[in-house]
Amino acid sequence: MSLDALMSHEAAREALALVFQLSGALGAAVTRYIGLFRPAQRELSLDRVAKLLREIVPDLQAQRIERAGATWPAPPEAWIWAIGQALDARDAGRLKLPLTSHAWLYEVISSWRATAAAPLPTHTPAARPAQPSRTLGAIAALEDRARD
Repeated sequence: MSLDALMSHEAAREALALVFQLSGALGAAVTRYIGLFRPAQRELSLDRVAKLLREIVPDLQAQRIERAGATWPAPPEAWIWAIGQALDARDAGRLKLPLTSHAWLYEVISSWRATAAAPLPTHTPAARPAQPSRTLGAIAALEDRARD
């Protein structure tokens, strides 16, 4: 999909604007996380990508989440860690895909505890999906371009 085609699609413009608000490792982690919502035999629609991002970006920016009636700190490190946990669970077959809500991620974030000695995990997927998402690939490529 060309950049012109992406920019002419309202949901694509919105998704790109939301992703560009995130930087570095956090933006990359969120892009991989959104891929967990992709049905096995289809692409995620741009409308769905934009909707999923609209649901979490305010919490990413606020650096806190609400879960089970409590408010939990959620700095970028917590999101990156929790997304790493989701990708590990996917790779181990412990996560039922495609995800349908952010509930699993928010539950994991609510268990995050900052530790000065603990390094941020870097997730290296065991295997790539059979059909990578062109939409998420295009967003990742644009994010890389924006950083250059």
